[in-house]
Amino acid sequence: MSRAAAVVAVLAVLLSGCGYSLEGRGITTDPSIKRIGVPLFKDNTGKYDLDALVTEAVVSELLKRGRFTVVKEKTGVDAIVDGEILSFDVVPINFTASGQITEATRYAITLSADVTYRKVGQREPLWSNERFSQRDEYDLDDNDTQNFFDREQQSMERLAESFARGLVAAMLEAF
Repeated sequence: MSRAAAVVAVLAVLLSGCGYSLEGRGITTDPSIKRIGVPLFKDNTGKYDLDALVTEAVVSELLKRGRFTVVKEKTGVDAIVDGEILSFDVVPINFTASGQITEATRYAITLSADVTYRKVGQREPLWSNERFSQRDEYDLDDNDTQNFFDREQQSMERLAESFARGLVAAMLEAF
């Protein structure tokens, strides 16, 4: 073997082991799954429009992956994502005192759901979590109490997006 061929062989061996990846290593989705159904999440909280907001965010996040067709039905699909929103909590976490009045200035908002990702025709789910949750926070200034519901709505939208991002990553990527 010539010296040049030996150098090329050594470089090939060295370079083949280099690199790293931030992506998950395992895919919990069978490659035959092309069409996923995401019916409207059930909502046990009574929070207006929360079910639609979360469902839309999950559909959007799955579509970003580009590997699937995503529909809102359970029929004519290869797999189904079933979700049930268990809780939606808004809790004050920071306060300010002015005189004898103490007011909340920061709130934490937490969403928890029971989610199952199952291939049609299979009994065992591909992925499930009975208490998948996500949290967001928002500030409310002392002079801004009339905008409480606007801030809460903005936080709900951010929360739905981060919930969907985390959920889809957990369902499809093995970290």
